[in-house]
Amino acid sequence: MMDANNLASASELARRNGLSFPNESPEYRQARDELLAEEIELRRHIERVAKQRRALPPGGEVTKEYRFQGPDGEVPLLDLFTGKSTLVIYNYMYGPQRERPCPMCTSMLSALDGEVPDICQQIALAVVARSPIERLLAFKKERGWHHMPLYSDMSDEFSRDYHAIGPDGSDDAAYNVFTIKDGVIRHFWNPEMGPATADPGQDPRGAPDLMPLWTVLDTTPEGRPPTWYPKLNYDTPR
Repeated sequence: MMDANNLASASELARRNGLSFPNESPEYRQARDELLAEEIELRRHIERVAKQRRALPPGGEVTKEYRFQGPDGEVPLLDLFTGKSTLVIYNYMYGPQRERPCPMCTSMLSALDGEVPDICQQIALAVVARSPIERLLAFKKERGWHHMPLYSDMSDEFSRDYHAIGPDGSDDAAYNVFTIKDGVIRHFWNPEMGPATADPGQDPRGAPDLMPLWTVLDTTPEGRPPTWYPKLNYDTPR
């Protein structure tokens, strides 16, 4: 990686960019170049944060024998690594108390489904929920997911230990990264962002934000709607 001290300034890179679009005004181009410089700085900050994340010391060792129910039967946490050294587990808000799964989780997982074969070239991925596996597989078929690796947390123990159950016993979404080295499984990273870390007027969300929906809407003049959230189904035209 290039030394940050040797990088050209973001403003200089924006100046070098040289792009323009039909009929844009000088005012637009000036404002766009200023924004581009900020976007370059954001890209660099994202990389600095990712580098700092990769440099974390070893996390807490996983000492419990967590077990999950998969499509082919019961499996221990170790088997979810599928021979990889890193495992991502996403806790899906579809517990037995829910008539239907969380629309926000479903939106994110629907976007992720097509990426699963690519992701699993590098790491292992599992999506865990507290409903019985039969219920999870039925919704997978209904939703048209092809690749989503679904597992049931049979005892709720994993979900409770890794912050996927709220204080009132309700579902919470959770994203946890685990590593294995020399047979020892350790926790690596969780976003750790929630209501306590939210800025005024914003929904609690992590950085990076895992939702492709919001990434796209962030590029538009309207931005993220302050009171709108995705649904499982839409009865009216978009």
